[in-house]
Amino acid sequence: MKFWIGVACQEHVENGVKLGICQFCHGKSAPSKRLSRRDFLIYYSSKITMTGAELCQKFTAIGEVIDDTSYQVDMGSGFKPFRRGIRYFEAKHTDIKPLVPCLPFIKNKNSWGYVFRYGFLEIDQESFEIIAHHMLEFNPLLSAGNV
Repeated sequence: MKFWIGVACQEHVENGVKLGICQFCHGKSAPSKRLSRRDFLIYYSSKITMTGAELCQKFTAIGEVIDDTSYQVDMGSGFKPFRRGIRYFEAKHTDIKPLVPCLPFIKNKNSWGYVFRYGFLEIDQESFEIIAHHMLEFNPLLSAGNV
């Protein structure tokens, strides 16, 4: 079991939650292939929309991978992103700034946004549990099937 953060605007995350899917880095295949069934994913959204300037700076979704392989979909106009199936939890959007000091995966606390620059990263279990606690008010690792 591994723990991942994907980076996408809030609008795109909300669409993914509705569809029960995730995709990374504008649909590239490599990140989606790194996930395994029962891995956990948290989305961080720096902005509300992809082209807008309004900041979000929150963790906006959290879920568990439910499939075994990535798959590709044809969205038209030559856009064929790779996706994975996710079971998302009911979660509250959580501001990152108060959590930065206690998240081990963020090494440089002054330039904390730098860690999200590639759009997809693996994090440690402690960081996952801290974020999950604030988003869910329970630890999904202790739920049925994950013990």
